[in-house]
Formats: sequence, C-alpha cells, structure tokens
Amino acid sequence: MQRRVAFSAVSLIVLAAAVSAHAADVANGAPAPAADESEVSKVIVTAAPYGVSADALTASVAVVDRTQLDLAPPKGLGDALAGLPGVRSTAFGAGASRPVVRGLAGPRVQVLTNGVGQIDASALSPDHQVATDPGEAERIEVLRGPAALAYGGSAIGGVVNIIDDRIASRQPTDGLSGRLLGSAGTGDNSYALSGAVHATVGPFVLSLDAMKRNSKDYKIPVYPESKRLLASEGETAEGGGGKLENSAVDLETFGAGLSYVGDKGYVGMSIKRTDSRYGVPGHAHEGGDDHDHDDHDHDHAEEAPVTIGLRQTRIDLRGEYDLDLGPFSKVQFSGGHADYTHTEFEGDAVGTKFTSDGYEGRLELVQAERGGWKGAVGVQALRRNFDAVGDEAYVPKTKITEFGAFTQQRLELDNGYGVEGGLRIDTRELDSLKGKADFTNLSGSVGAFWRPTTGSFIGLALSRTSRAPTESELFAEGPHAATRGFEVGDANLKEEVATSVEATFHYSNDRLSGDLHLFAARYDGFIDLRPTGAEADGMAVYNYTQTDADFHGLEAELTYRVWSEGQRSVSLQGGADYVRGSSDLGPPARIPPYAVSLKALYEGPMWSGNVEVRRTGGQDRVAELELPSDGYTTLNASLAWKPTGDARLRLFLDGRNLTNAEVREHVSFLKDIAPSPGRQVRAGIALRF
Repeated sequence: MQRRVAFSAVSLIVLAAAVSAHAADVANGAPAPAADESEVSKVIVTAAPYGVSADALTASVAVVDRTQLDLAPPKGLGDALAGLPGVRSTAFGAGASRPVVRGLAGPRVQVLTNGVGQIDASALSPDHQVATDPGEAERIEVLRGPAALAYGGSAIGGVVNIIDDRIASRQPTDGLSGRLLGSAGTGDNSYALSGAVHATVGPFVLSLDAMKRNSKDYKIPVYPESKRLLASEGETAEGGGGKLENSAVDLETFGAGLSYVGDKGYVGMSIKRTDSRYGVPGHAHEGGDDHDHDDHDHDHAEEAPVTIGLRQTRIDLRGEYDLDLGPFSKVQFSGGHADYTHTEFEGDAVGTKFTSDGYEGRLELVQAERGGWKGAVGVQALRRNFDAVGDEAYVPKTKITEFGAFTQQRLELDNGYGVEGGLRIDTRELDSLKGKADFTNLSGSVGAFWRPTTGSFIGLALSRTSRAPTESELFAEGPHAATRGFEVGDANLKEEVATSVEATFHYSNDRLSGDLHLFAARYDGFIDLRPTGAEADGMAVYNYTQTDADFHGLEAELTYRVWSEGQRSVSLQGGADYVRGSSDLGPPARIPPYAVSLKALYEGPMWSGNVEVRRTGGQDRVAELELPSDGYTTLNASLAWKPTGDARLRLFLDGRNLTNAEVREHVSFLKDIAPSPGRQVRAGIALRF
C-alpha cells in the first residue's frame, strides 16, 4: 500500500507541474488579477492549501473568530458551534459534545487542530470529550459537506478545524501581544479563565497559554426524563426542574510554543497538556419521591456516579517556507504526536480505560499562482494505537495506519468564470486482536462557478468520496453504556461511498448579504447501527450493517443593515437549515429537525448587543427504538461595552435560553434523560494587548 501511495504522490506532483505550466502558457505571462480586500480578510485555510476566500467557495463554510469566542459561553466543541446553520451538538451532558454536521457525526466529521487530527478517541463514542477546547482557539473553521479530498475519509461529512496561535507564524506588533479572558455564570455556578502571550526574542517568538473552566451541575427547567420516555414506561412525573445530577465539568490546559519567524517563512514546535474531569448524567435517577417507578427497573440509589477523566499530552511541529522549486512557490508542513487517556470512573474505582497514542503529519506543496490558476499537492500519514481495558472495552486493541496523496486545483478567469477539482487516493490498514482489514479509497471532485457581478457568486460542485470503516464498525463486540446498546461490528464491511452535489449562491452589496447552499448525497454502503431485536447483558443488540442512504437539505443565511450612521448601525440576521435522511432500512437515527433563527444586532463605538430568537422543530421521522422529539423556541441576548472606545477591552453580559425553555436536542443519545441547560447568564471581561 505504501508503494501505491508513494507512486500516486509522485504522479500528482508531476500532474500539478504540467497543469501549472499549461496555465502559464494560457495566460501568456499575464499577472494574476489582484485579490479583493474583502476576500483577503476572509481566507479559509481549511478549504485548500492555497486558501480561498469565503465568498468564492463552492462549499458551505462557517467561521467563528476569537472575538466571537470571547463572548461565547465556555463549552465543549459541539455546544460552542451548535448555533451555526447545519451544525448541531451531540450534547452528552456539559462535558462531552462533538459537532453534528448535516445529520452526520462521529467518524464522518473530522475534528482537526491546525489541520492535523486530534489523535484521540472522541469519534469512538458520544461520551468522549474532544481533546482540544474551543477556548484555545484563535479561529474555528467549519466545512459542511464532504472535504475528504484534503483530509481523508473521516471528512466525508465535514471538517471542523480548531486553529490556535501556539506556534506563531508572524512577529507580534511591538514585540509583545496577548489576551486575557475571565467570566462567571449563573445556572451552573461556572467560571472560566484563560490567557495567552506572545513575546519576541530576536527572530524567535515564545508563546505561553493557559485555560481553566469549571462548572457545577447545571439547572434544568423540567424533570430529567422526558414525558415521552415516562409514558413509554407507563410512568408519570410529579415535580419540575432542579439540577441535572452529575453534569459538572472541570477542565484545564497549559501550552507553550517556540517558533522562528524569518523573511521567507516560519518553523516552530509546541507542547500542550489537557486535563479534564466531567460527569456523565443519566446513569442514575434522582430520588424516588418524584414519580412512580418499578423498583426492579429504576432502583439505582446504590449506583455510583460515572465520571470521566481525560488526559492528553500533545506535541506539534508546524512551518511554512517560500521557495522557488519549479511550479511550486511554497511548502507547508504540520505534524503532531499525542498521548491520550480516557478513564471512566465508577465512584472512585476505575471502570474502563481507553488509550490512544500516535503520530500524524502532512506536507503540502503550493503552486505559484499563474493566470488565475492556483493549486497544490500533498501527502498525509497517520499511525495510531488504540486500546481499551475494562468492563466496557467493547473495541479490541487496534493499530491504525493511513497514507494519502492528493491534489486540489482551481482556475478563475478574468471573465468571472472558473473551474476547480481535486483527486485523492489513500489507504487504511487496521490490525486488531480480532483480525486485519485494509482499504484503498479513491475520492474526487469537480466544480464550476461564475461571478455575474462583483458581489455575487454561483457555484456547482459534484464529488465522489470514500470512507473506510472504523475499528468499532469492524471489530466491536460488547456493551456500550453511552449508547445503551450491545454493539456488534462486522469485519466484512466495505468502503462507504458518497456521491454528492451542492449548489452555492453568495450575494452581497452595501446593505444586504446572503448565502444559500442546496445539497444532496447518495451513500452506497452507508454504515449504520441497527437493532436486531435480540438482547445481551440486559441491553438491546445493535449490529453495524451496510445499506444505501440518501441525504438532502439546505443552509441559508441573510444579513440586512437596516440603519447606519457613522460608526453606529442596526442589522437583522436570519438563518435556517434543514436535512432529511432516509435509507433502505428506514430513517437513520438522530437526524436533526429544521431550525430557523432571527437576530437583531446593534453596533456602536462604545456599545454593541444582539437579541436572537431561535426555533427548532420537532422530529417524528425516527429510527426503530428511537423516540420522537418536540420542538422548542429559545431566546438569547448579549451586551458588550468598550469603556475606552477601543475593542481591545470589552466588558460583556450574555444570556442563553432566557425563557427557560425545555430543550432536548434530538441528535443527543441523552435527549430523553438529560435536557440541555435552562436559563444561564454570564458576565465577563476580555482584554487584548
């Protein structure tokens, strides 16, 4: 397999060189058109090695910058991104949350740190926390839809790239820069503290950062168990809300980096330590006085609470260098090594321990732009060792090895038309105690776009992406408490192949801007977890099986500036998303319902604020053994004050779910036993220097 990938990498480099030379001939030496300033300020580095501006992408993308992260509640990754169109959260209590993109989650959504994988076990189970916290980020980029060309089969549903500045790529202004953030909140008695500093020492930049967030059991407006679940069990609830037991979180990270920054690029190394302890709600009921329970089903008074401890030490190397090597003008490289442990405690006793350690690296050669032609070729490699020991070690010890080679190309002509495309070949080998499996995946895409006017963009993209099965899909066999099932893998599973089409529309003028994305995907060999009707260890047995599936939907965003005068303005923002999934075996489980939102914003030299109303629909298209969910409406608001008139210092007040609505996220395994938090208000201060 390594020889095949090496041959493919060489072939792609030769192809890129030939294409680049042809582009130069077509352009007859004409210089590339200058980039628009608005494009430069919104370049999406996750989309392609050469970067593409957000309003020129044929893919659906969202960006959360540091200013937004400062004002956002300190939460896990999925919860932090859940308000974006097309994105929901697995919401496994306050401690663990991964993004759900267009109804897809787990191994279909790749979570990256600076373009390199987490090397953790968060994709294995919804109760596993992502090893990188949003509080560490300078910027988070979300690509909705297949991005497997650059990142492999685990990005068949989307990519979330957490970009930090631990390895500085440029010198700080005046030799020193940094940030400080502190906040405290009600509803969970939470606090969060974080800071980072970058200091110049000659051509070197030293970076230090730390973060601490802590929250107690959060308040909920209703009884933990949903009315639908109680009714299905023939029970009733007497009483209302309170605190969701065992939902506390205590997380801290420490990091340091050193980089050399020169005229032609930079190179640096960083180290980070993450320590987290969080509760897993829903494993025991509250006292027995609230409602009627059959003793043999619900007498869990003696059960010890389940908490999880996460530890990861991560070392990263990253750099970029301008060069003159045939058709290539720049080389970019990044790599990481991580040692990760996820320990499940039953009281003070160790229950099950999951470990993951390994290396991942990627190298990209970026072509010099000629006549509007951009391109890059790259290679990527991963070696990871996974193991689990304990009562819930339902996946055997496995060594995973991956190699990949890819190219992405884009041509934009002066008349506003353009084309883009790419190709990737990769291999995946899994060597476990239960057997071996290896896969070769081929993915490709082609797209066309047109700029009818300066502020408008129309794009259409067709892709074919392939994903190899994971270690759990192939080799699982045992009880999995997080999903409340006895899971059985299938070593004969084949690659999962998606053929998708996406139409993109961008528009902007002085007062109005909008984005619309329409998508449809056909999955050949969709890997699904389905109940068999049997029971084992008191749990329903679920088998991993393959079927054909279809997904389609949309994401829409619209912003209109109602009024402006000098530095003051009032705007309205609207958003909507919808996805529908079906398969030959019926609806897949945990497909999110539609959501629509409306936000009013005020911006001024001293004050800014917003009020948002968000409506999430109910979901009654459910899989076997899955309960429907009711819709809900939430009200959020925030206010920020710049006492010096300078955005570098801000005091803020933020309120979420101000009407104390009952929120049960349909994509969560815990939706019927652990609702999302009720009313929460947070105050804080953010400083940049």
